[in-house]
Amino acid sequence: MIDTIEADQPLSLDDYVDKSMLIVDDDKPFLQRLGRAMTTRGYDVRTVDTVGAAIADIASNPPAFAIIDMRLEDGSGLDVIRSLSDRRPEARSVMLTGYGNIATAVAAVKNGAFDYLSKPADADQVHAVLMASPLSGKVDAPDSPMSAERVRWEHIMRVYEMCDRNVSHAAEKLNMHRRTLQRILSKRAPR
Repeated sequence: MIDTIEADQPLSLDDYVDKSMLIVDDDKPFLQRLGRAMTTRGYDVRTVDTVGAAIADIASNPPAFAIIDMRLEDGSGLDVIRSLSDRRPEARSVMLTGYGNIATAVAAVKNGAFDYLSKPADADQVHAVLMASPLSGKVDAPDSPMSAERVRWEHIMRVYEMCDRNVSHAAEKLNMHRRTLQRILSKRAPR
C-alpha cells in the first residue's frame, strides 16, 4: 500500500493501489449523493443500507475504505466497524453520526475506525479525513467550548457505552431511573 508516511504530509488517493470503498447508511438519498461524490473523487464505491448487508459485503470483499453511519435501522455501525477491523485491520474507516458525542467516537476508534465525523459531513470533509496522515497527531481546537448540559450528556453517553449500550445497567451506574435515561438517549445531543 504505502511504504513511508511523513507526519505532516497528507496522503493522496493515488498512493493507494486498492481504492475500494463501502458506504453504509440507511438514509438512501444521502447514501446515493455521498456514493456519487466519492466516485468522482476516484474511489470504487459500493453502497449498502443495513448492518447485515454491510457485514456480508465485508466478509466477501473487505474494502480499503469505509464510511459508516452510527445508527442504522437494523443495528449499530460499531458492529460494521468491528467486522471490517477483524477482516482488514489496515482499512481506513470513518464513522458518521447525527448524534455526535465523545463516548461513541471513542467506541468507534477502539473498534477500529480511523476517525469520526458528525453529520452533516460533506464528501470533501470525509475525503480529507481518509487522506489525513495517521502520524500527524494534530487536532483542531473546538470553535466553542461545551455547555454544562453537553458535558453532562457526554458523561451519560460514556457510561452508556461502557455498559455495552445496556440501558438498565447504565441507569443503575448513573443512579437514575431507566425511563429517564431512555428519554435522554432518545434526544439529540445538546449544543
